[in-house]
Amino acid sequence: MQVLDVKPVKIVVHHTATPNSEDTSQEHAMELARQIQDFHMDSNGWIDTGQNFTNSRGGWLLEGRHKSLSVLTAGEQHVLGAHAGEQNSESLGIENEGTYIDAKVPDALWDSLVELCAYMVAQYGIEPGEIYGHRDFMATECPGDVLYARLPELREAVGAAAGKVVAQPVVWPLLRSGSAGPRVSALQLLLRARGESVPVDGVFGGRTQEVAARLAAELGATGAECSGTRVAEPGLFGGRGWDGLVPVVGGGASGDVVRAVQALLISGGRYVPADARFSDRMVSVVREFQAAGGLAVTGVVDRATWQRLLA
Repeated sequence: MQVLDVKPVKIVVHHTATPNSEDTSQEHAMELARQIQDFHMDSNGWIDTGQNFTNSRGGWLLEGRHKSLSVLTAGEQHVLGAHAGEQNSESLGIENEGTYIDAKVPDALWDSLVELCAYMVAQYGIEPGEIYGHRDFMATECPGDVLYARLPELREAVGAAAGKVVAQPVVWPLLRSGSAGPRVSALQLLLRARGESVPVDGVFGGRTQEVAARLAAELGATGAECSGTRVAEPGLFGGRGWDGLVPVVGGGASGDVVRAVQALLISGGRYVPADARFSDRMVSVVREFQAAGGLAVTGVVDRATWQRLLA
């Protein structure tokens, strides 16, 4: 097991994508953890369970990857997991039993999740605002719409326990079948700027999904599932896929990338001409947008500005 001589700076929340069992016993929780370990080792070929900890629907907290508990208790090092791509080297992963696409999060699971995250924050000095969902980094539904929607609440609860002010993060959006609107139009324009043939209709449909999925795979935004049950998740785009797609763009630029910026600004109520030119007017509007969002005021659309535009 690889133990890094650095402290983690983030927490990544997952769901196991397993059935929402009514068995809340410790025995069931331990059996689930063993099943996940078997799957990760036998099917994924990993050295051990991918996540650092597993949280059951009955609120039982279990160690996932070996040594994670003792290292967390010491508070100086980090057991390298296999749960969120390139984030593994700086984050702790928590698998929460169940599938939370539309199911309610059990109170016992929620309470133990808050408790564990608060302990991690205390041990490592992690900022409560640095609690994320798996989908913030990879093209996946994980940790499910319901649990993901409660992450701001989780950050606030952990912040209250730690006596810290919480800065809610700005994250990349997840696009999937049924997504439509300016974010999709921006994605399509950015893909066209890369030479891809996709429509610009604001609908995350077949051709757009196909090209976006290929790009996500090329950029490492997809991979082996963290969860205990392999779940096919076609037609998704998010996380580091955006990181690899958005360029830095500023005054004097032109073309589809600029059209993407203009579409997002206009959808947010800021007037710019939709002329594919990064004019002086565009620079001024971008500066206003950055100032309003607490960003560095440069007039250049960098990663942070893209993320805020797409939020």
